[in-house]
Amino acid sequence: MKKTLAIAPMMDWTDRHCRFFHRQLTGRALLYTEMVVADAVIHGARERLLGFDDVEHPVALQLGGSDPAKLAEAARIGEAFGYDEINLNVGCPSDRVQSGTFGACLMKTPDLVAECVAAMKASVKIPVTVKCRIGVDDQDPEPALDTLADGVLAAGADALWVHARKAWLEGLSPKENRDIPPLDYARVYRLKARKPNEFIGINGGIQSLAEASAHLGHVDGVMLGRAAYHTPGILTGVDAAFYGEVAAAFDYPALIDAMAGYAARHIERGGRLGHITRHMVGLFHGLPGARRFRQILSTDANKPGAGPEVLKSAFAAIDFTAVEADAA
Repeated sequence: MKKTLAIAPMMDWTDRHCRFFHRQLTGRALLYTEMVVADAVIHGARERLLGFDDVEHPVALQLGGSDPAKLAEAARIGEAFGYDEINLNVGCPSDRVQSGTFGACLMKTPDLVAECVAAMKASVKIPVTVKCRIGVDDQDPEPALDTLADGVLAAGADALWVHARKAWLEGLSPKENRDIPPLDYARVYRLKARKPNEFIGINGGIQSLAEASAHLGHVDGVMLGRAAYHTPGILTGVDAAFYGEVAAAFDYPALIDAMAGYAARHIERGGRLGHITRHMVGLFHGLPGARRFRQILSTDANKPGAGPEVLKSAFAAIDFTAVEADAA
């Protein structure tokens, strides 16, 4: 089964500007949108919610919802927009998700999740996948995850991505739930052993490409979340490490040109430079010039009228010979 390295869907972070930036760092990783609620897809400003740059492929649309008919319609709309995959969110524990009866609370209604998957599969030709937790609240993760997995895979899900931590909907804030309770990677490994012919991917707390590679000895895919966002420079090693491409020095001049051109187009359409640069501040984490790079992107890029020249100024603060030496 083909191994996959993906960048996890992250609310308020993996917007189209973030994905364009990440795609400059890796040409092969699977990208995911933020979660978009099915009702918003159906009734909202679709271009604003779903629009993306062709360079982002392969890119998956993550939907939130619990109504099979609405999810099917939203999936059809996403397919028409050109997305490569539709993913159903059964893992997010935030208050606003719970109030809409979707996200992690759906772990408690696996039959409904299976109905949603079946409806989406019937409505599109592209893959339909699910992202879930190992359980919620007081559920025992052994039967809870098996029951959900059995249902969605029987309904036709093409992959199941599992965040290897319980979601606590009562008693913990979403922030606290990032660290409590402990991650349980072994539970996801057991699911894969039980489902050897199905795609099972893992997510949660994975900090490096070396860790990702180790997980791929047990499962079919790995999602990087916060590590990819806060230290995006690690993504420059993905294509060689996971997709068999020849390792080579990363082309930073091409990155500078691509991001400056993208910023210029965004500004011409009425956008602001800060919409893009907020995703880039951690690019050179720990390397000479990184502090100045962050300062420029955090201050000058957010000033009225800031343009691509600010981005180029930030890159000029970096000693690229040191960056290349670190990569080697």
